[in-house]
Amino acid sequence: MTNPQKRPKGKSVALIAGPTASGKTALALRLAQSRPVTIINADSAQVYGALPILSAQPSADEMASARHRLFGYLDGREACSAARWAQDAKREIEVAWGEDRLPLLVGGTGMYLRTLLDGIAPIPEIDPEIRNAVRALPTAEAYRALADTDATSAAALSPNDDSRIKRALEVMRSTGKSIVEWRKLREGGIGDAVELRPLLLLPPRDWLHARCDLRFEQMLERGAVDEVKALLALGLPAEAPVMRAIGVPEIAAMLRGAIDRDEALARGQAATRQYAKRQYTWFRNQSPDSWPRYAEVYSDSEFSKIERLFHF
Repeated sequence: MTNPQKRPKGKSVALIAGPTASGKTALALRLAQSRPVTIINADSAQVYGALPILSAQPSADEMASARHRLFGYLDGREACSAARWAQDAKREIEVAWGEDRLPLLVGGTGMYLRTLLDGIAPIPEIDPEIRNAVRALPTAEAYRALADTDATSAAALSPNDDSRIKRALEVMRSTGKSIVEWRKLREGGIGDAVELRPLLLLPPRDWLHARCDLRFEQMLERGAVDEVKALLALGLPAEAPVMRAIGVPEIAAMLRGAIDRDEALARGQAATRQYAKRQYTWFRNQSPDSWPRYAEVYSDSEFSKIERLFHF
């Protein structure tokens, strides 16, 4: 049991979020030099031990310089839902408080953070027959069916967003209630019970995209190909989340001989830029207006300014 007397005043939780390659790891490590923290991963790719290079996990030296949790802690065979991660993060936050450390969430998976802070909708288990029938539908047909039965959900989704369309449709068919209505009943979030100290890193897009390109090229040079080769040897199904991580499909195609290294590099860089763009848009539009935005390129010389944004 955690000793409440050891918890920092206000049960503080710090958070550094933003798109991939925006400087979150460097800032977290710099913050760890000035106070006792536990850095808790909030990135869906970095939970897997099979992809330390391709998912841009902190290096061994960086891990040794500060306490890190929930990095590379799952086997590639395990699916990690937002609900699963949120439960694991709650446990690590409690441990950090018990050790008189500041929990510092670092990552770019907005759904993970939203689930932890706001809770999760108590949607009942979906009837397997309904799920299988919905998943077998072509995307366009599923979207039309959703629009006919749940126009609100359909209007909020792109007609090409296969996974979210089918999730909304299966929820509607199995429960008789829109997923939008279920989400209004979120439960289990910690946002109202902690003193949150958030910061969003939203650097200039041109700089971010150039950094994405350089980093993916460096990943190829530093062993990402061997990581994917070992991952493929596990024989995981193509729909496994770890198999869809940025760079895995592109490198896998190269290993099969379908494309050459230059094409794999170009595709991986493009996929990384597109992912960063989606993350950038999500955090800019979905995060509370009260969360401070840092729109410059992070450097240690800016650290005192950033500390003030954190309200430290």
